[in-house]
Amino acid sequence: MLIRKLFSFESAHIVRNCSTDRCRRSVHGHSYKVEVLLEAQALDHGQMVYDFGLMKGTIRDIIDAFDHTLTFWNRDTQDYQEACQRFSARWISIPVSPSAEQFSRVFFVLIDRILQQTHKRNGEQDVLLHSVIAHETDTGYAQCFRGDAYNPQMGLIALESIVFSAQVQSEWDDPLMYQKLLRGDFFCNPDVIQQIKD
Repeated sequence: MLIRKLFSFESAHIVRNCSTDRCRRSVHGHSYKVEVLLEAQALDHGQMVYDFGLMKGTIRDIIDAFDHTLTFWNRDTQDYQEACQRFSARWISIPVSPSAEQFSRVFFVLIDRILQQTHKRNGEQDVLLHSVIAHETDTGYAQCFRGDAYNPQMGLIALESIVFSAQVQSEWDDPLMYQKLLRGDFFCNPDVIQQIKD
């Protein structure tokens, strides 16, 4: 069974080397929508794949980190990267170009790691990230599946190569969240007292 949770954020970028002149040479923004699709072959004690409320924690924080940011490719020119950092308190450096395709891959890798490092406490079984859809516009989106996320021909996405500005990190519920993710620390879902026994 699949479930889907929709998130949104506003962000600006340049997509270097793309075909459209205005996109590759001008900073421009989008109202992004990100769909996170989870799958499981069994349901938890609440008869859910995964409680939507649980996705309002670390997963929401990592997507919201991109809101009102300048996101840039860490291979862009040094002067452009420095300008992004000088003129915006909220910026993110990523190891791939900030296209819709690559945003879907970046979010897949981030959310996949969060789910792997989360202690689930309500009978959730084999919950997996199925795919991530990154809508750049109302008419255009990219969908990333597991094989895409870790495909080296599409560019390697190591978590260590994603850099969030100090301002972005300070606004997380847990400002140390990303360091914990990188270290492999576990996040814990809340304990649930069963009201009705199976």
